[in-house]
Amino acid sequence: MSQCEARQTAFCSRSESRPNNDDLYPGKDLTMPDYLLSARRVRKQKFDAEPGRTRFLKVPTNRLPTPAHAIEQASWVDAVMAEGHTHTNHSTGNDCGDIAVLVHGYSNDAKSIMWRHRRLKADLADAGFKGVLVSFDWPSDDRALNYLEDRSDAKITALRLVDDCISLLASAQFRGCEYNVHVIAHSTGAYIVREGFDDADDRPGIAATNWTVSQVCFVGADVSSRSMSASDSKSSSIYRHCTRLTNYQNPYDSVLKLSNIKRVGVAPRVGRIGLPPDHLDKAVNVNCGAYFAGKDRKKASFIGTYNHSWYFGDKVFARDLAATLTGDVDRFFIPGRHRDEHGALHL
Repeated sequence: MSQCEARQTAFCSRSESRPNNDDLYPGKDLTMPDYLLSARRVRKQKFDAEPGRTRFLKVPTNRLPTPAHAIEQASWVDAVMAEGHTHTNHSTGNDCGDIAVLVHGYSNDAKSIMWRHRRLKADLADAGFKGVLVSFDWPSDDRALNYLEDRSDAKITALRLVDDCISLLASAQFRGCEYNVHVIAHSTGAYIVREGFDDADDRPGIAATNWTVSQVCFVGADVSSRSMSASDSKSSSIYRHCTRLTNYQNPYDSVLKLSNIKRVGVAPRVGRIGLPPDHLDKAVNVNCGAYFAGKDRKKASFIGTYNHSWYFGDKVFARDLAATLTGDVDRFFIPGRHRDEHGALHL
């Protein structure tokens, strides 16, 4: 990510920082904890904005995450798998389930991260998703500008996502389980995901491991559209390691526009203009523009910049995402989607 791109994202994220919903704990079930992985450094018993070792957190539903919520990796994995369990395959006797990993975007503090996590967790459950949602928290507030501009530090965080989260959970397949692991990446989180998948393939130890995620969902993704073409090497790894990729696009997303600050050398973003025409067949674009334009902002529940973050707190989006993660209905026939005269999908 260029300096210009990082400054643009930070500028836009601050443009509407006050939430219109003061309920930081929107989940209905106040008895179930929240599961997170934190790649933040700990200083004076608090998380800060620099990269640190990965901690596995089990957070009470009425709290914000702290280092004190860390538990052992094995205990965390067992707890996540237990909550993500959906049924038993009677033919094999194996446990089956779904684990969705949410990767947040840039300039997110603990309250924003947990509000979106808990809101999406509750909305997915209401929409019929029976799996578990976990979040990967990476250093992402304003003080992280230099960190994002530092390629080596960005690699550290991206690799932690793959090593300590995605491949760790995907390895559950070798424990006699049949779990689907999904990734939901919002804004700059998509950059972290793409870099993590790409860098993992450069390391023989990880590349030799047969790890695959089921669904990768980009939501308002801050990566270039052209980088998602079938011929672009930047995204070859993410396509290789997923069964399906869904890109949710909003052409009204002001955070991803090019004119807020001079973004020299920064190409149009996939979260604003959609996937390029030559994307792989396993990828599908869902244009949310018409639906977003018809929303009543005064009735919307969101935190952050509205046209970039409206997805979190929107029931219609949550239903579409739940159907995408579950995979029971073909991508072209998910209820609520329709095709235009050119064959493009719209929410």
